[in-house]
Amino acid sequence: MVADEATVYHSLFVERSAEVVFAEEDGAVVGFALFFHNFSTFVGRKGLYLEDLFILPEKRGRGYGKALLKHLAKIAVERNCGRMEWICLDWNEPALKVYRSIGAVPMDEWTVQRLDEGALKRFAGSFDEPKL
Repeated sequence: MVADEATVYHSLFVERSAEVVFAEEDGAVVGFALFFHNFSTFVGRKGLYLEDLFILPEKRGRGYGKALLKHLAKIAVERNCGRMEWICLDWNEPALKVYRSIGAVPMDEWTVQRLDEGALKRFAGSFDEPKL
């Protein structure tokens, strides 16, 4: 992980490139969900993309994750989103169980593709763009 507190603060509260909601217990943060909007050409509307859902390990299994997901679903409905999506590691059985319990379905026909920072820079500088 390379993000630090200053970078996250700037991205969330200055640039507002993403949003975050917190789960609290007795005034203490026990978890969070970080999300942003994307756009679907299939649906023709924006969607809500959940980037991170985290609950403190000692607070897991108490419904905080499901409560955050429900809160995000309400935000998505209020903002007229066509869908809500996220990715999950295929070995994270506890999370997958929660996701199935709320009606989420795996998108088996899709695979995640990624250019990391190095690959992104190499590709961006690898050739001249055609004239459009």
